[in-house]
Amino acid sequence: MTVAHQLSGPLTALVGSAFVSGVVYGLLGYLQRSPIRQEHVAGTAAWGQQLVLALAAVVILSVGRWRHRRRFGPRSGRLWLLAPLGRHAARRVARALGFGGEAAQPGRLLLAFPAAALFLFCFWRAGVQVTGGLDPNFTVNAWGGPSYVGALACHYLDLFLLAAGAAWLIDRILPAEPSRAQPPAAPEQPASNAT
Repeated sequence: MTVAHQLSGPLTALVGSAFVSGVVYGLLGYLQRSPIRQEHVAGTAAWGQQLVLALAAVVILSVGRWRHRRRFGPRSGRLWLLAPLGRHAARRVARALGFGGEAAQPGRLLLAFPAAALFLFCFWRAGVQVTGGLDPNFTVNAWGGPSYVGALACHYLDLFLLAAGAAWLIDRILPAEPSRAQPPAAPEQPASNAT
């Protein structure tokens, strides 16, 4: 099955909308930018911290890939990094909301809401960075600044780690799909004695 067939239309549209609204917000900020250039402050680029985060990301990705391959097999074709936008994730959300004949689970929804909001915020903020970062004042003292590319790379690394953590929390909070166990056999009826 291709990646496109495994993605959930509603979840993909939701994060796509968050990203596009972030792009628009960043563009509005760029259009209202100040003509006065801010001075770069030494040490604000935080390349040391970003290097530590990059190493952490490599470790997290390596362990995550290893676990995914161990669980589903090396050629499973199942979503990995895009799993939070997949159909399996959408079914878990639907079950928690009470769709499909199951009772809603408001406690789980309440617990998952902050992580879901953070997950969507990461896509929104990634969109803001695309257009807002065109303003030199936006990136001059940002992590990875003062360049647009450096700030974009550092912010995307941060957002990736935050989104991955949020997705992991949501995965732990929302119920997994029920197992497709065989229905129990009907109890045997005692033979009647016909007389």
